[in-house]
Amino acid sequence: MKMRSVTSRKMTNFAVTIIAGSAAALGLFMLLWILLTITTRGIAAINWSFFTSMPTPPGSQGGGLANAIVGTIMITILAAVIGVPVGMLAGIYLAEFGQDSRFATTVRFVANILMGAPSIVIGVFVYTLVVIPIGGFSGFAGSIALAIIMLPIITRTTEDMLKLVPNSLRESALALGAPEHKMIFQIVFRAAKSGLITGVMLAVARVSGETAPLLFTTLNSPYWSLSMDKPMGNLTVTIFNYAMSPYADWQAKAWGASLLITAGVLLMTLTARFIAKDRKARR
Repeated sequence: MKMRSVTSRKMTNFAVTIIAGSAAALGLFMLLWILLTITTRGIAAINWSFFTSMPTPPGSQGGGLANAIVGTIMITILAAVIGVPVGMLAGIYLAEFGQDSRFATTVRFVANILMGAPSIVIGVFVYTLVVIPIGGFSGFAGSIALAIIMLPIITRTTEDMLKLVPNSLRESALALGAPEHKMIFQIVFRAAKSGLITGVMLAVARVSGETAPLLFTTLNSPYWSLSMDKPMGNLTVTIFNYAMSPYADWQAKAWGASLLITAGVLLMTLTARFIAKDRKARR
């Protein structure tokens, strides 16, 4: 094999370093540009009325997005109530029981496919499975769609976090006579608590900005509604509708809603990072 000179290897290393650094700088620049644009355009629409008032008719000034804010919170909470327990139980099975079995391998494969599946496909699936049979759009259908998106993230995160717990903890608990379910929930879960919370927060942040699934399941509503069996107002579809409208006031509110979602997702992501970092520091 022909050996390259030291100078050639150094030049190649320098070129690759420059390219990689430039790509990272470009990505960071684009992220900061997006955040700056959303902040500067959205901050003008943020006021007390934005959080407490209902939407105004097309072409009218004022009003707010109170119904969309509450609707988004309700849909996301119900999605977490559905997706988190199912995802954690699946992760427990993969880490503690299934391990390298054929069924567990199949579950991991399906979870990986779901993680990469376009959200609009999941929306169409829930539309066919839920919306058509019940005869209408609903907040409940939207929560199911978001829960399906959350499910593989929580499943794989739970499995990975539980696998990081030393087997000596499991063996010690079982040796003391603890039942297997208590060993899992009282010993292993406590040891992996920070990582599990991080996974849940990242999953919630992942679905907070989804629009396509809600277009096919929840749709939207300009009215105040706390009923999950009817179309509900939500921020993402409201952004889609308002941004496409010809009214300047609606467009401004779309920027304000974008800022609100971005701030929420950024806050959850930073919190998850902080929890994960704190967990590593305590090891």
